[in-house]
Amino acid sequence: MRHRILIVEDNPANRELLADWLELEGYEVVAAADLKSAFTAVENQNPHAVLLDIQLGAEDGLQLARWMRQQARFQRIPVIAVTAHAMVAEHERMLQAGCNDYVSKPIDFRTLRHYLEQWLTLSMPANPLN
Repeated sequence: MRHRILIVEDNPANRELLADWLELEGYEVVAAADLKSAFTAVENQNPHAVLLDIQLGAEDGLQLARWMRQQARFQRIPVIAVTAHAMVAEHERMLQAGCNDYVSKPIDFRTLRHYLEQWLTLSMPANPLN
């Protein structure tokens, strides 16, 4: 099964870098540049995971994570924050908002690969036939 990853990133260069890397890794990519299009993409594109920039211009990207955790149908979708904020208090704020994990910018792609594999495996419903 090919997983669909939603990238929520307002910087076009960062969005393209993530999209190119994800496609090379074998993922299907959906991208959003702001919160409005991110909410629409979650509802209409059925992503298996979300890579969420928490600073989207003047918007707080964590609004998307909070909203997803309040919606039963989106609660199991892993949200990985992508951030330039390295302070411990910021990391705690991301986790409290509903992010499963976070990676700092510049992105360590080995770490991101590990997180995606881990959270996608944990989020998939168990097969009752196994």
